[in-house]
Amino acid sequence: MVSSPKLLKRSDGSTLAYDRLAGAGADAPRVVFLHGLMSDRTGTKAKVLWEHCRAKGYGFVRFDMFGHGDSSGRFEDGSVSQWTEDALAILDTVASGPQILIGSSMGGWVMIKAALARTERIKGLIGIAPAPDFTEGMWASFSADQQATLREKGVLELPSEYDDQPYRISLGLIEDGRKNLVMGGEIALTCPMRLLQGQRDESVPWETSLRLADKISGDAVEIILIKDGDHRLSRPQDLERLCATLDELMTKVNG
Repeated sequence: MVSSPKLLKRSDGSTLAYDRLAGAGADAPRVVFLHGLMSDRTGTKAKVLWEHCRAKGYGFVRFDMFGHGDSSGRFEDGSVSQWTEDALAILDTVASGPQILIGSSMGGWVMIKAALARTERIKGLIGIAPAPDFTEGMWASFSADQQATLREKGVLELPSEYDDQPYRISLGLIEDGRKNLVMGGEIALTCPMRLLQGQRDESVPWETSLRLADKISGDAVEIILIKDGDHRLSRPQDLERLCATLDELMTKVNG
């Protein structure tokens, strides 16, 4: 982890670890990065965005959601509701002024929920293989035995493609996810949105980004499909594309 992160203390006693770049220009949009499931603020994309924003003079905040990284809590006690509350706490107390949100995978779901709750401050969105409503797809992918285990024990361990530690998926995560679904109807967002999606993504079907774009009420949505891209989109060319997309969106919303 990054040494000596700042800590945001919540009213319930939990803490959120974060790093912040002040940036230049009080009224210019700034950036908040929302990491994916079982990732944290020190992942490759977060690190590259940190250095890019530092070089460009953009304000930037990256943080660990509840149960991730240096923040408090157990991962299996987390939920989409909790992680959305975390994002709103960061927006309300750490990241001042107008913002561009960047959400990776699960963070793309949180990004949408946070943008809907703070529409007046969110000026742009970038989804990296966004995974809205992923808990429904996860539940449907479980075998009957896995579903039974989850109902009986409350937690199901799944191997991770990206880490030695298994995902400990809780029944609470699945049930809470159903309270936070966004893909069932129109999503009332009109700010510019960019969706970066690999077509060799084995975790989130690339068609998800097409369906998400169709649900967004505004027209300022662009989808960038990367034919040979995987779920992580962390190759040098993917990271270069991400930074260029941020620059383009920053110019647009500043325009």
